[in-house]
Amino acid sequence: MTVEQLAPGLWRWTAAHPDWKEGDDWEPDVGCVYYEAPGATVLVDPLVPAERDRFFEALDRDVERRKLPVAIVLTCEWHERSAGELVERYGATREAPEGLVAHELPEVDERIWWIPEHGALVPGDVLLGGDGDVRVCPDSWLGANSSHESIRAALRPLLDLPVERILVSHGAPVVAGGRAALDAALRA
Repeated sequence: MTVEQLAPGLWRWTAAHPDWKEGDDWEPDVGCVYYEAPGATVLVDPLVPAERDRFFEALDRDVERRKLPVAIVLTCEWHERSAGELVERYGATREAPEGLVAHELPEVDERIWWIPEHGALVPGDVLLGGDGDVRVCPDSWLGANSSHESIRAALRPLLDLPVERILVSHGAPVVAGGRAALDAALRA
């Protein structure tokens, strides 16, 4: 598990994906996001890491400190991972609170969450991270109803946002210069 504070009230952690196996075309660790929204503590695509006690000690402390509801949102339905356990533990809602905006990508059954306060996009599988950049996922990840051209077209409206960060599930996040990284990915 790695944990990184990206800004006050915005954290990203990684945990080993339980379904990963040798030979998969993605890394074994996946990213999850913690966001202190104005009216809720938000977990995006949460996965409880192997270091359960340490994780829950920190999260319990934050939930108690904030004294606000917990909201759990997903980018893709198959990112359910630990969401059920966390809903039960915290009595969490599945509704997006104020401070989160969904950008729907229906042809791939995904939504990208926009956190305006932090200039952060939180995609699921459609964008993958690298060394300060992002790329559109490989063809093998796209369904029969989508293509790289259609995905790029669906992502272009995000260039109108003041994107600073792109907090991907797979690969390294973009922590600065997010709009330029997204623009480059859509041109590739």
